[in-house]
Amino acid sequence: MNHSSQQYPNDKLTNSDRAEFVAALPDEASPLFPNELRQLLASLSRRYRGEVDRLLEARVERQRAFDAGELPDFPAETRKIREGDWKVAPIPDDLRDRRVEITGPVDRKMIINALNSGAKVFMADFEDSSTPTWTNMIDGQVNLHDAVRRTIDFTAPNGKEYRLSKNPAVLIVRPRGWHLDEKHVIVDGRPMPGGLFDAAVHLYNNARALISQGSGPYLYLPKLENRHEAELWERALTDIERALDLSPGRIKVTVLIETITAVFEMDEILHALRSRIVGLNCGRWDYIFSYIKRFRTHSDKVLPDRAQVTMTVPFLRAYSQLLIRTCHRRGAFAMGGMAAQIPIKGDEAANEAAIRKVREDKEREAGDGHDGTWVAHPGLIPIAMEIFDEQLGDRPNQLHRLREDVSVSAADLVAPCKGSISEEGVRGNINVAIRYMAAWLAGQGCVPINNLMEDAATAEIARAQLWQWARHDRGVLEDGRNIDLELISAWQAEELERIRADVGDEAFDGGQYQAAANLLADVTRNDDFIEFLTLPGYEQLD
Repeated sequence: MNHSSQQYPNDKLTNSDRAEFVAALPDEASPLFPNELRQLLASLSRRYRGEVDRLLEARVERQRAFDAGELPDFPAETRKIREGDWKVAPIPDDLRDRRVEITGPVDRKMIINALNSGAKVFMADFEDSSTPTWTNMIDGQVNLHDAVRRTIDFTAPNGKEYRLSKNPAVLIVRPRGWHLDEKHVIVDGRPMPGGLFDAAVHLYNNARALISQGSGPYLYLPKLENRHEAELWERALTDIERALDLSPGRIKVTVLIETITAVFEMDEILHALRSRIVGLNCGRWDYIFSYIKRFRTHSDKVLPDRAQVTMTVPFLRAYSQLLIRTCHRRGAFAMGGMAAQIPIKGDEAANEAAIRKVREDKEREAGDGHDGTWVAHPGLIPIAMEIFDEQLGDRPNQLHRLREDVSVSAADLVAPCKGSISEEGVRGNINVAIRYMAAWLAGQGCVPINNLMEDAATAEIARAQLWQWARHDRGVLEDGRNIDLELISAWQAEELERIRADVGDEAFDGGQYQAAANLLADVTRNDDFIEFLTLPGYEQLD
């Protein structure tokens, strides 16, 4: 690694050369942040802060067009890219078999269990399943440092000890999206983009160690809206490679297609990152949220109860199949989405129903041609593995299945979704949003609720539906009642009391339930749709 005095003259650095940390680093983390890394962080933020701001403003401008009735389409100006005959760079050997991936936050016990889970890949998540407190983000970097070096261990309060197995899963790290800042790291008076912070710290500390083990520095890039946001990652990662003396394209990425605008630019995103990208992933829950958010003023795009919006509805089916065709044509993997179900103890019938849903979902993905899939719970790995083993046979993936039979139009990708809205669905959204955000505000970003593993994406769906239902004539319950803000407010009060009764007065009063309810009420009542629930939430974190 090129940490030479010529490039990083540590003894000559001034405070303005380095990123300023406005929160203390714990003793165990301090060695991970030497002056040369702080200078790299400052350089990255200085170079890209303005570009991130411009891209975020471009999202606002695009939304204004959608609010005026416009619908997305495949860009005419990039037709040559879509019609061109090109491929992405070769895929590293240890990423060629990704049939089952497990995801989760970056806390110490989770990392050990996920790496030991039997999945092919573990995605360590600084984004939707982690609350971005300073403690969580820094502890996560310490945990990754130790995990990469196989020194990570953990002793639970009950004395149980956790250590890595001999053959852990391949590690991929998901930094935060462009919309999230790291407010504890300041450069020129502005907070640093959170994703750049997460990626740079991980890569600085671990890239060489991973390469020496025969693996490499691998990232999952979230929340991209278009090719321009992919191009920004390409430039930033190229800068990091140069700073760390890594060969061009050594940092490999998988991009989550989890916005309704990105699905129209999948070829372009692959092309922008073609020297380093290895695949695209169907980030289904954020994708549903994006559909609601971007088409929030379109009365024909009002979605029914969340439980009815499955991957078999037309607009989601079109999205997943087009992703497979696009990826395989370019030599990239098409990864399936998250199974949110978790095993249910003590209720055999309910557990069988949950497992049946997982099996049907994974059989559809494998049969369609996906190269692998996501699960949120180790107990689902054997089921997903069995299904993909049967589909793949002796092959590590399904890149050979070009799916030239798939034909998807722009209209297919935005097709309205049929269904109904029930009182149970409205109340369920309120209940889940409050429970999840209470946990999130308390520092826990991945939470089992009602036998589903919930993260920020599913909470976003819940609150976005409440906002949309209250503002459209189609927001009508099955029994004919209108869903308005008054009804939502009344039911929120009732659901809050239901949560109190469920968790008990002590846990309720000692938790963040009232703060979460206030946050939900604020974003639901606000006629300006808040882009991400976690943005006002982040303001409440230390």
